[in-house]
Amino acid sequence: MVRFKNALTGYFIGDISAVMPGTTPDYAALATLELAHFISSVTDDSEETVEEQGFYDGDGTPESNVTTVKKVFTFEGFFDQADAAMAFVETLEQKTGEGRKVAFKQVRTDGTVYSGRATVTDIKVTGGDATEFAVFNCTINADMALTVTPAVPPEGP
Repeated sequence: MVRFKNALTGYFIGDISAVMPGTTPDYAALATLELAHFISSVTDDSEETVEEQGFYDGDGTPESNVTTVKKVFTFEGFFDQADAAMAFVETLEQKTGEGRKVAFKQVRTDGTVYSGRATVTDIKVTGGDATEFAVFNCTINADMALTVTPAVPPEGP
């Protein structure tokens, strides 16, 4: 069994403010700023809506049916204003509505890419005890089902 450390998963964000209305942006290409520096924890807080219903063609036991999946990732660490990704998130801190929209990309350890438009919430780039470093926290909420681009298998001999 092959195991990979979580640190080998990449998380990227990017600005979508210049995307022309009516066009289909390539979110994976726009998400170029890696959220990694001083990030100590990423939590998958994804949400699912599940309905249960029993049918006569079974024994009446309710079956689960997942009706929606929303990918949500929470980032925690220490703030470094010199880091481009953290500085970009800081610029979103006072924005609302469309101002919080970003391109998001997750690159899993096998090379599979999940990408799409997302909203950044719960931004914290300051605060804490006087003896501690400034915190960095944010949550990235996918606005739609993420596009999955399978990893390209390596070419054999």
